[in-house]
Amino acid sequence: MAFLVLLGLPLAAQPPKEARVAFNGKELVYRYSELPAPGPAPLLVITDGAWDFWVKTVAGRGWRIVEPANIAPAAGDTYAKALEFIVADAIKRLPADPQRVYLAGTGNGVAAVFYARGRVPHLWAAAFAALGDPKPAIESNRLFAANAELVPLLWAGRPEDQSRREKLRTSGYPLEWRDADKLTAGDESTFLAAHVLPVNPAHIDCETGSLAFGRCYWLEITKPDLARRNDVLTYSRVTPGSGAYLALGGFGYSPTAAGPGVQVSWLPDNYSGPLKMGDRIISVGGTKVADGKDYSRLMDETRDEKPAAVMVERGKERRRIETRILLPKR
Repeated sequence: MAFLVLLGLPLAAQPPKEARVAFNGKELVYRYSELPAPGPAPLLVITDGAWDFWVKTVAGRGWRIVEPANIAPAAGDTYAKALEFIVADAIKRLPADPQRVYLAGTGNGVAAVFYARGRVPHLWAAAFAALGDPKPAIESNRLFAANAELVPLLWAGRPEDQSRREKLRTSGYPLEWRDADKLTAGDESTFLAAHVLPVNPAHIDCETGSLAFGRCYWLEITKPDLARRNDVLTYSRVTPGSGAYLALGGFGYSPTAAGPGVQVSWLPDNYSGPLKMGDRIISVGGTKVADGKDYSRLMDETRDEKPAAVMVERGKERRRIETRILLPKR
């Protein structure tokens, strides 16, 4: 796939410049490109740190690129708000066309794309995500299908992403899917360039949960009345999985790794629990675990906290560990 090949090449690109803007009592730093363009140009906001790749991808289009420099991409309100500040500053500083601001991210930047697309939808004309997992955005409990209606999104993924894609589809979350292995160089910018943000869309529909994100295009909440509610409109929130986890201490695994069971591939420093690197959890509460994907599904579908016996395969031995299934407090 051309997309993957490009990510690995040592591309020559114009060194970015840095700008600073006040944010939450601190200084927010972002990188930007200063490409020659007559007047306000389209602006590409990236979340993945793949600066050279994106410079190469949009070469010849006259787009300007910006990237947060001192805040890590995350599916959270702080990062979404930081993007809002960066875009506002870049539109004036560079300058950029506010109707052609695009959002893009790959790998670890994908969840941030999904989250910011819905939290500050009035910023984006379109968005692109590839080769990453939107699960952190879904698990935030703040991913709203309604907010994404006016921001076209192209998600280029792999077969193992199908279950996540299906969950989004059944929740009414709008997106265009593309097989990442069939993506060719330039497809990303071609998709984005086809869209322009309407100045005043005739129909808007947004949900929030935080007054810090009370804007919906030309509408802004200034004084909410928490005593009133609307029983006609349905919620558009993408329902997260249960978030259930085993009380064995933190451990990491690959959801796409082959079985048998789910293999422990990471343990934190000073881990004192019963697991060891390389252990395979082959059953939970008497239910067989085929592989990492099966384990993820099992935990997401568990809705109650309860005791559970876990069978662990360690080399040629099998060990039974008595533990509990716990749920996060959302």
